[in-house]
Amino acid sequence: MAPKKAKRRAGGGEGSSNVFSMFEQSQIQEYKEAFTIIDQNRDGIISKDDLRDVLASMGQLNVKNEELEAMIKEASGPINFTVFLTMFGEKLKGADPEDVILASFKVLDPEGTGTIKKQFLEELLTTQCDRFSKEEMKNLWAAFPPDVAGNVDYKNICYVITHGEEKEE
Repeated sequence: MAPKKAKRRAGGGEGSSNVFSMFEQSQIQEYKEAFTIIDQNRDGIISKDDLRDVLASMGQLNVKNEELEAMIKEASGPINFTVFLTMFGEKLKGADPEDVILASFKVLDPEGTGTIKKQFLEELLTTQCDRFSKEEMKNLWAAFPPDVAGNVDYKNICYVITHGEEKEE
């Protein structure tokens, strides 16, 4: 009887408990730590006040109520850890695979150096399509600082987009 049960479970049944199978144990632990940081009042639910407090602790003091409400409304109900994990799973599921994102950057790197000039990338991101704001550019350069020659390692950016953390060098 045990094999049938295992087979049914492995079949990817519906329900929130299956979200844990989408991630490795180390990733779940990292998300749990992030959840704990965001859940400022430690009640097991991320609220608008929790978001406001954690954003303030990171220096974003003037976040509009509408922005916070929009973040909370991304969930179908109260944001407990399982819902939080499900939201990340859904976001990551929609991301392009690393090789697709890498190929997009390679178009901008005809010499195949693995880098793009900061000035060129910033011009593209602030003038084309879904334009980055000054704040978004500041955040990008804080996360992915260019080298002394002004080059940005796009392979690292692709890795972080698809894996959520920097590669160990």
